[in-house]
Parts: sequence; structure tokens; C-alpha cells
Amino acid sequence: MTVDQYIRDIQDFPKEGILFKDITPLLIDAIARKECLDILVSTLRDKGINKVIGVESRGFFFGTLLAQELNVGFVPVRKPNKLPFDTISASYALEYGTDTLEIHTDSIQKADRVLIHDDVLATGGTAKAVGELVEQLGGIIVQYNFIMELTFLSGREKLGNNEIFAAIQY
Repeated sequence: MTVDQYIRDIQDFPKEGILFKDITPLLIDAIARKECLDILVSTLRDKGINKVIGVESRGFFFGTLLAQELNVGFVPVRKPNKLPFDTISASYALEYGTDTLEIHTDSIQKADRVLIHDDVLATGGTAKAVGELVEQLGGIIVQYNFIMELTFLSGREKLGNNEIFAAIQY
């Protein structure tokens, strides 16, 4: 079994011309999900991580599992007006405009060692915005961590010299 067998391609979603990588089959299968988690956590032991960020919304699935596996806190980063406490925000470019993400101001402390997890690294805009939030709060990015990377979109170039790990590369 390989994890990529559990990633389903959906043509023209969410709009025409996009080939969407659907992780639902991976989430449904307990053995595949555990295998993916084992791969994602394989590079994280002994890195002193004390917070895992999951990016809305598909980053929540494995983000919480990673936090549980590492026995550390989980921090959700969400779209605007979804978090109930004081927040800071970062905006980033999309191919059709801009979007914004928010984080609670008390979720990352100075010198926290942070893992940023999302399902996919595409153009890198989302991950870069999350990294900016972490740094603004005084956290240290230990690794950007993804289920998959779409290498042809060159997203890792936006993430500087930070460590980047993807379980699958397309």
C-alpha cells in the first residue's frame, strides 16, 4: 500500500481547469490514515516541537493527529471571523484575488517551536501567510509539513530556507 493510492483526482473542481486532490479516501481508510500519519511524523521526533498548527480546513484532520502523536498543543488557523478571541491576520494572493487567515493572539508564545501542517503545498501563499503569523507572535517555524506537494507550482520557493516535508510529491 502507498498513501498516494488513497488520493482521488477530481477534474474541474472547484472550478474548470483545476485537478483537485481529494484526501477523503485517505481519511476513510484507517490503515492508510495511520500509514500517512506515520510518514508525516517520521521527520519530527526530537525536534522539540511544542505546537502544531493546522490550516483551515483540511489541515485540521492530520494537524490534530500530529499534535496528539507528538503530545503537544494544536492551534487552528482559520478564515476571517471564525475564531472567537483576539486575533491577528495575514492576507495572501490567490490566482483569482486574495484571502486572509487568522490566529488567536495567545496561541503561540515567544520561542514556541511550531510545526505548520496543511494537506497540500501548491503555490505556497497559504503556508507563507501562516508562517508570517507564527513569526509575528514570536514563534519559531520548525517545519512546514504536508500530505502532498504539487511541485510544478513551485510553492516551496515562497517558504524561504525553512524545512519542508511532503509525504507525496506530484
